[in-house]
Amino acid sequence: MSGSGVDWEEDDPFEEQREEIENPMKRLFLEYGRDYAFPAIVGILASTVARILDLLPPIMLAVALDAVFRNEVDSYAGALPFGGGLVEPYIPATQLGQFYLTIGVIAGAFFFGATFHWLRNWGFNAFAQNIQHDIRTDTYDKMQRLNMDFFADKQTGEMMSILSNDVNRLERFLNDGMNSLFRMAVMIVGIGVILFAYNWQLALVALLPVPLIAGFTYLFVKIIQPKYAAVRSTVGKVNSRLENNLGGIQVIKSSTTEEYESERVEDVSQDYFDANWDAIETRIKFFPGLRVLAGIGFVVTFLVGGLWVFQGPPGPFTGTLSEGEFVVFILYTQRFIWPMAQFGQIINMYQRARASSARMFGLMDEPNLVGENPDAADLEVSAGRVEYDRVTFGYDDEETIVDDIDFTVAGGETLALVGPTGAGKSTVLKLLLRMYDVDEGAITVDGQDIRDVTLESLRDSIGYVSQDTFLFYGTVEENIKYGTFDADREDVVEAAKMAEAHDFIQNLPDGYDTEVGERGVKLSGGQRQRISIARAILKDPDILVLDEATSDVDTETEMLIQRSIDELAEDRTTFAIAHRLSTIRDADQILVLEDGEIVERGTHGELLENEGLYSHLWGVQAGEIDELPQEFIERAQRRQARTEVDADVGDDDD
Repeated sequence: MSGSGVDWEEDDPFEEQREEIENPMKRLFLEYGRDYAFPAIVGILASTVARILDLLPPIMLAVALDAVFRNEVDSYAGALPFGGGLVEPYIPATQLGQFYLTIGVIAGAFFFGATFHWLRNWGFNAFAQNIQHDIRTDTYDKMQRLNMDFFADKQTGEMMSILSNDVNRLERFLNDGMNSLFRMAVMIVGIGVILFAYNWQLALVALLPVPLIAGFTYLFVKIIQPKYAAVRSTVGKVNSRLENNLGGIQVIKSSTTEEYESERVEDVSQDYFDANWDAIETRIKFFPGLRVLAGIGFVVTFLVGGLWVFQGPPGPFTGTLSEGEFVVFILYTQRFIWPMAQFGQIINMYQRARASSARMFGLMDEPNLVGENPDAADLEVSAGRVEYDRVTFGYDDEETIVDDIDFTVAGGETLALVGPTGAGKSTVLKLLLRMYDVDEGAITVDGQDIRDVTLESLRDSIGYVSQDTFLFYGTVEENIKYGTFDADREDVVEAAKMAEAHDFIQNLPDGYDTEVGERGVKLSGGQRQRISIARAILKDPDILVLDEATSDVDTETEMLIQRSIDELAEDRTTFAIAHRLSTIRDADQILVLEDGEIVERGTHGELLENEGLYSHLWGVQAGEIDELPQEFIERAQRRQARTEVDADVGDDDD
């Protein structure tokens, strides 16, 4: 069940990928199962032997009743359902010897049965756990290498469901499902063979309820499956509501809407209760019904077999039936029913595992639009010259985000991108990192097309500080060292000092060893941003990309960080996006973007003299709103309205 609230049966976000996969279970066993064939074979063989040993005690009890306790020592071998002639030379000739032999066989069956049950559990668990581990790590590895378009269309909860719920469902079938399958097969075949070996006529009577049980189980599965689907859907909605409310607890408290949210949680919880109780009512009717059918078979077998023992064959039946054979039929009739009842559960586990494996393989087969040339060489940065040659890009075929972007940045220069929200500034720089590939044109670094170099070398050469600062769960030092794992403490401290982070880090409870919490929740936005800048400084990249790197800090801290950034950018190519135009006024070149196009370019002074969009934006930040032309205000209103619509559908971009 997914915390994202996804009903996999009716609203599968990976349906397109899943439908492309044929025979997912066959592929699972061929690609992953063959590596762990040994534990699987051990599990299957041990399960078979263990179940056969489980069937021995009733047979030995029957032999004891018919031969040992009657002191008919010559009939001991004949009391066995088959193989009596082979073991007859080894059977003791005395009543006491046969008694001890019977006890020894029963004791051996229990002892060796326990050993083989352990082997069975080891085999199936090793098989399932290894496949679970491999397929989860392979799926994650593939997922993290997919292009950003894929993540834009999927929620985090949906992807977590693949890595967690689907992998766990698969493990459940490979372990519990296969275990139950072989147990059912051995028990049904073994008991059937033994009963027919003893008395085929009474075996038909004992197995009379089997078709009824099979039909009853099939009907139960058909009825219960949609009810279980409803339960999974309502659980997902409960989890989504709780996850949403806990994430927005500050808004709830500040809005004093606790009572309103409690009612909403109560509503979804009641839906879950109703759906789950409906499934429970069906389930609790099934097993008593199954017991009734099993009871009918038991009563009829007991009636016919009992009459047969003390009156001779009743009605159309012929032959003889001993007391021991009668006991075997009674015991095995009871054992025969419950494996049949598990058939529906095994089918259900298989169907869910099949759907889960199809989703996982569909994800693994998802094409990565940002591919890498097999012959790609490592990027070699000398001067750090970056050129955008008439670059055009759109997230889909219907909308262009950036259009005909053309500029050159000489090595060591700083280029700033400014413009209204939604102008495409962040997208322009994400293209340099190959988060996406250009639709038209080319981007080169020192004359090398970035599509012809390895992704690792390209991104290793670029230090990226995003406006959306993300810290991993761990210590402050671990987050600064992320990506530069071999750095020592002295280097980390020096990077933190340059990012104006050292002083506040020292005041934390454990300094650089302080745990920052999930996503860095224990730190303020400005503190998180300074740690992110320190991470980029420690990387010492050839090219630096600053996407609103000081958006979450106060003016005073911004001044200090900007001083460090200026020092860092002195000898390397730097790109900077900023809404606070004061932070980029000293840039060597400023590009002004609007609706994905470059509408102005120049230095700060030149752009102010042009009295264009840049000049108006500068006027807004200088508080000169009354002096702005009406045309600029109307265009800003239209841009704002369009940006809000784009944000509603998840397409907002700076």
